[in-house]
Amino acid sequence: MIEPLIIVTNNPLSKKKFSKYYDVTFVDGDVESVYKVVRDKIHLGYRLLTHPLMSSVKPNETPYRTVCVTKKKYEQVDFKSLQLIENSIMELKKFLSIAPVPEYTNEVLYDFQVIDYDLIFHALN
Repeated sequence: MIEPLIIVTNNPLSKKKFSKYYDVTFVDGDVESVYKVVRDKIHLGYRLLTHPLMSSVKPNETPYRTVCVTKKKYEQVDFKSLQLIENSIMELKKFLSIAPVPEYTNEVLYDFQVIDYDLIFHALN
């Protein structure tokens, strides 16, 4: 059995598909906004279950990111989770300073939604 979890995403496809089975926090914003919501949850005692930078897609190439955290809230902050999300935010900012996320067609945006969804789907199954 998969550990109970919360999915934090800005990906409409992930929201649609995962909401049937998991608690989904939808972030109406960019990847940095997703990371900041995840960081806030970690400060509250939740822990990362998936790496925020998973995949070979560079952080400034995709407008979507889905991250899983524990549904259980611990009394102590997990510093490994906090370090991972803080490092991910720094990496994202580094890549965005080199080049922003391109303006994509709707077809390409949907492709990125599928890639992001598929990564988490396979991590969970």
